[in-house]
Amino acid sequence: DNGIGGLEFLSCIPGSIGGGIRMNSGCYGTEFKDILLSVQVIDNNGNIFTIPASKINFEYRKNDLSKDLIFLSASLKGQKKAQKDIEKKINFLKEKKNKTQPSQIKTGGSTFKNPKNQTKKKVWELINEIIPKNKMFGDAAISHKHSNFFVNKKNATYDQMKQLIDFVCLQIKKETGVKLELEIEIVG
Repeated sequence: DNGIGGLEFLSCIPGSIGGGIRMNSGCYGTEFKDILLSVQVIDNNGNIFTIPASKINFEYRKNDLSKDLIFLSASLKGQKKAQKDIEKKINFLKEKKNKTQPSQIKTGGSTFKNPKNQTKKKVWELINEIIPKNKMFGDAAISHKHSNFFVNKKNATYDQMKQLIDFVCLQIKKETGVKLELEIEIVG
């Protein structure tokens, strides 16, 4: 609404700014590392301070910030852009996402990171090639729209989702030697 562009990709990322910074979320060629100027944090001792983005080592879906820090706020950079151009880009990205990824259903988002230096294939390609399309553990299933999205069909439990994750990891390792790494974070 204020004519600040360069942040359009955020319209396709579910979750919070803090979560996006924590895991360097991104899509369609832009990640949080590309727009972050600084993050304001509080540590376990109650100290509040600002960390410039230049002092953070970002990598694919991670960074070197301590897990003990709580993010309070962030300063992001954008650029002046016509509101109609911003809306056009947001609509384009959302349409692209809706065509290729499940939405309006229960999913944790992209389950695994794309393997680095282990294969030229994307993780969804490996899952498509190796895992049966109808593989389920209870109500935990693989999305038919995008195989790197695991879906809660109705009442999947944590154990069922974990079984599906472990099954996919084991089968891909067994068939290709590729060790998958979770993109989602399992808490608890």
